[in-house]
Amino acid sequence: MASSSTSGRFNLLGPPSNHTYPTHTRLPSSYNPLSTFVLAKGDQKHYQQQYGDMYFLRLAQLKPAVEEIASEAWEGVQIAGETVHRVERVLDVRQGELCWVAGTVYMDMPLKPNILDDISKDHWIAAPPPREKYISPSGQDQIMLEDESGRLRLMGLPLQTQMLVTGCIVAVMGTENANGDFEVVDSKVPDLPRQPQRWERDEIDGSLGKGKGGEGENGKAEGAKIAIVSGLGISGDEANSLTIDLFMEWILGEAAGEGEQQEASKISRLIVAGDSLAEASPIPSREELGKKANKKYGYDSSAYNPAPIAHLDALFATLLPSIPITLLPGASDPANVSMPQQPIHPAMFPHSRAYTAAPGSTDGPGWFDSVTNPWEGDIDGWRMMGTGGQPIDDVFKYVTGEDRVEMMERLLRWRCGAPTAPDTLWCYPFQDKDQFVIEECPHVYFVGNQPKFDTTVIEGPAGQTVRLIAVPKFKETGQVVLLDVDSLDVEIVQFNVFGAQ
Repeated sequence: MASSSTSGRFNLLGPPSNHTYPTHTRLPSSYNPLSTFVLAKGDQKHYQQQYGDMYFLRLAQLKPAVEEIASEAWEGVQIAGETVHRVERVLDVRQGELCWVAGTVYMDMPLKPNILDDISKDHWIAAPPPREKYISPSGQDQIMLEDESGRLRLMGLPLQTQMLVTGCIVAVMGTENANGDFEVVDSKVPDLPRQPQRWERDEIDGSLGKGKGGEGENGKAEGAKIAIVSGLGISGDEANSLTIDLFMEWILGEAAGEGEQQEASKISRLIVAGDSLAEASPIPSREELGKKANKKYGYDSSAYNPAPIAHLDALFATLLPSIPITLLPGASDPANVSMPQQPIHPAMFPHSRAYTAAPGSTDGPGWFDSVTNPWEGDIDGWRMMGTGGQPIDDVFKYVTGEDRVEMMERLLRWRCGAPTAPDTLWCYPFQDKDQFVIEECPHVYFVGNQPKFDTTVIEGPAGQTVRLIAVPKFKETGQVVLLDVDSLDVEIVQFNVFGAQ
């Protein structure tokens, strides 16, 4: 029985309430991306050049930095009455002399992929499944140090505790033994490069009249947060979309109560760090292709499913009127496979592309910014760098440990965002400059599509501090990372569906 009183708060038969509900406005985002990893277009981009030049470019860029650190650490050091001295090239090392030399690490691992695997695929022979680790259980792995003059095999106990992969630049101190191997006593890496001050680049652009849109007062919004998500894994299956719907309603402020809506309004930008789509279907065999009739118009629905990208477009089109989005491609997304992956073309998003910048526009990035992988730029004054996870996943195969954050730290201290490229990670053959070399230290380094969430803060020799964030796969964990732009503290928001398997 309904109450006759009209003063009750939940009385549906009463007159409309005069209660005024607060209106929450989303905090603005200062966004100033860099085009570090954007490749040339058209005829300017080709693959005829040799990949070997990349290692020499990387060595030429990083050798001065690692030699400076090694020289400061080892100058005047004596072992058994002998003073260490520097040698210019690997082949200048002499047996019995205490010296140090810089070069590129090469991991000689029998279980690494080789060209014969690719040839077997071309001839339709079943290729071996990908390995979780390249480490040989029989101890056949060898560590080499090479430069333009030659190669030297490294030995010694310090190497067993130090994380090394192909492509990183190091300086090693020791002596050559009777077998021609270099017994390592100590080693040094380039360590973190110079770190720009917060708002440094934005202030320079502002003084030159290149201010970016989307900024608050003085370009600085206090209390703002950045949401980072990866591994949405949209497959087009309606049964898998409930968690994503919960995430969408939460970030739009349509879920929960007034307190949660106010917190959602503090999220100034969403970063999608790769693998937004689920893995594609396996490539059909030659026999299966022969059975299919050639279609003259349209596409073969059995070979292409437009539902995943359509669902992703619908998700972005719903979010974009409320929040700006930065989209990085991943291993399963419709972008080139080799690193650096170029932006997913706006034509893939017929409903969301209205929020992108016009081709050839000089007004800065659009509300929807499809970027490269890796990517770096300034958000709210902080230099941020992120990837879809492929470089860390490849480094994981070289080492015995499981700590992804430690691997992220090593990449920064090596000053190389993808050290194993092009050895075991496909990449573009750079000729003039290795774009993977990190020239300025970021304040935040995030890596998407990792097995679990993890974070830490590392420090550099010149006072640099970097927040490392391993972003988990949303499809498997339901987790979204929130980064506070004032303190760079990190928190997790979890989405669960009751009874989901």
